[in-house]
Amino acid sequence: MGKYLVIIDETEEARKALRFAMRWAQASSGSVQILALVQPQNFNAFGGVQATIEQEARDRAEAIATSAAGNVYSESGKMPNIAVKVGDGDRIVREYLAEHPDVLALVLGAAAEGPPGPLVTHFSAHTGSLPCPLVILPGGMSVEDVDRIAGA
Repeated sequence: MGKYLVIIDETEEARKALRFAMRWAQASSGSVQILALVQPQNFNAFGGVQATIEQEARDRAEAIATSAAGNVYSESGKMPNIAVKVGDGDRIVREYLAEHPDVLALVLGAAAEGPPGPLVTHFSAHTGSLPCPLVILPGGMSVEDVDRIAGA
């Protein structure tokens, strides 16, 4: 039983990637791992203000991940693992994959319009150095197609 890693945020493409990973995990008796990223703050405020801003960002990421996990549980009956990490996205994902060799695939979603996000851009350019396959779901893919492909 392997894990399917999804990087979650509040975008539609992340929700589609999560749905794909959930359906794929169901079809293969695997599980889903949700990773929420908190970008480090690039400015210095007074100590208490800085700490408050960073804690609010972490709380928001945890709320998004917890909500996504609840959706997975309500649809699949299996609660995914959740991790929230602070740092640069590509570095955190690489470290996570190195620490979790049981991850079978990194599942990302691409936006339906506009340029790809930073993680899709980075990992699609560095696929050969990943320890697992990279799956990028097109943003324009319908939910029905996501379910059909993931369950095949």
